Amino acid sequence: MAGWRAAGLSQPQLRSLIRSGDLIRVRRAAYATKPAAEWAKASPERSHALLAVAAYTTLGADSVVSHHSAALIHGLDVYPAAPAVVTLTRPPTRRCNRPKSDGVAFHTAELPGAHVTTLFGVRVTTVPRTVVDIARASSFMSGVVTADCALRGNLSTNRAGLTDFTTKEALIAACDACGGWPGIRRARRAVDFSDPRAGSVLESCARVIFHEHGLDPPELQYTVTGADFRYSADFCWPGRRVIAEADGAMKYADPQRAVRQLERDQRLRDLGYKVVHFTWRDLFSNPDAVTARIRRAFAPLILD
Repeated sequence: MAGWRAAGLSQPQLRSLIRSGDLIRVRRAAYATKPAAEWAKASPERSHALLAVAAYTTLGADSVVSHHSAALIHGLDVYPAAPAVVTLTRPPTRRCNRPKSDGVAFHTAELPGAHVTTLFGVRVTTVPRTVVDIARASSFMSGVVTADCALRGNLSTNRAGLTDFTTKEALIAACDACGGWPGIRRARRAVDFSDPRAGSVLESCARVIFHEHGLDPPELQYTVTGADFRYSADFCWPGRRVIAEADGAMKYADPQRAVRQLERDQRLRDLGYKVVHFTWRDLFSNPDAVTARIRRAFAPLILD
């Protein structure tokens, strides 16, 4: 509100604009114009950007949007779902004694100029720094999910031409810049494991679970060809002639898609492949069973 008063609006004028809906409350002491609020409804990235602007406008303009909030604004995948707070990083010269305040979580860290960019008018950490921050502060699986997404360029902001694709080299450089920081060894491990060929959050999570259960690393998006047939498998162990497919909910919601899956699986079997399907629920409710099914598929066929 201080900004609006500084712009020359009196308290009665502000109350009138709020009653008319021309000013809309975003958070305590922070209001947006009606056009700005409508703009924010267009995408999750814009919506969170508006919340972030309101947060650092009221809590300190030297803050930078970071971690899960930066990931949301960049359009990066996050697992588990990002917390319903705005995450800000402040410089060490401005320490905060409380980790959260009114829907805002604070971090304190150095922010070199090369680690900060601007999207939707919001100062946010760059994609490489965002990946490293999430990987430092979260689980190995969480870091891999976000790193995989960043590498494959599956960013809504890339589709709008607002930011560059990142690379493994850029992620490694961001790790080097944060050397010795808490969680950096976990971040380096996630970056080293990351792979742009992982096509979804489910596939990234499956890669981690396969690794933790001791399966040999599969080929990702492996192309299988036959007569008048070409298919890209989510996971393949070519030497064992085994394919694993991560099935999202949409596959089962569309009967025609399910039929096509059965036909495709038969063609893969005709080419000598065994096919193992698993869903999100399978993977997380009983990962031992999923990996055991893949191991059984590794066993050679015994013919009578």
